[in-house]
Amino acid sequence: MNKNTINFTVAQLIEILKTFPDDMPILVSGYESGFDNFFYPAKKLLVHQPENFWWDGQFQRAEAMESNGFEAVVLERAVNDD
Repeated sequence: MNKNTINFTVAQLIEILKTFPDDMPILVSGYESGFDNFFYPAKKLLVHQPENFWWDGQFQRAEAMESNGFEAVVLERAVNDD
């Protein structure tokens, strides 16, 4: 394995996550099979929508005015669709 193909190590991710509140939830994007790198962890405003189909995920980005939104750290996978 070429180490240049991996975006983050455990140590790097721990240091980044230390900048967020200890009780902030962490969610990941995903769909289908296999594994990918993820973008730099980012805080997002989300809403819980458990009625969604499984492929849409039970959490979606919230509109700024939604009163039931909450903040979470998101590890959004890097998509290689070129």
